[in-house]
Amino acid sequence: MRVMVTTKGTGADEDKGRPSQEMFEKMQAYNEQLVNAGILLGGEGLKPSSAGAQVVFTAGGTSVVDGPFTESKEIIAGYWIWEVSSLAEAVEWARRCPFDPQYGSTQTLEIRPLFDMVDFAESIDPATLEKSRQLQERGVEG
Repeated sequence: MRVMVTTKGTGADEDKGRPSQEMFEKMQAYNEQLVNAGILLGGEGLKPSSAGAQVVFTAGGTSVVDGPFTESKEIIAGYWIWEVSSLAEAVEWARRCPFDPQYGSTQTLEIRPLFDMVDFAESIDPATLEKSRQLQERGVEG
């Protein structure tokens, strides 16, 4: 089972700077544990929303909103992609994540299973699923 684990903060948290040397080393050690356990497939921290944009789709059209997104209640600050045997295993690993109170009194990690092509087998024809699988492979390789 592949899962995406996101770490969230508020828009106000983004102005608190980069992690300290100590916190960076704690996260590095945590990521090394994930690698050694064979579950870490990928992941990165994200720059503040001030460096990004949102593309908003409505029935009336599409618009672009430049960051920062300070009014947002939750902003994704980083993510991991893990390969785990179950949601329970992912939860156990997430509970070990270092916490830095510099970014607020609460840190939330959200764990969401990723879809695999087999999840669509009942509603999508096999040729379309095969084309999607091939596109995924090309994207990963490219």
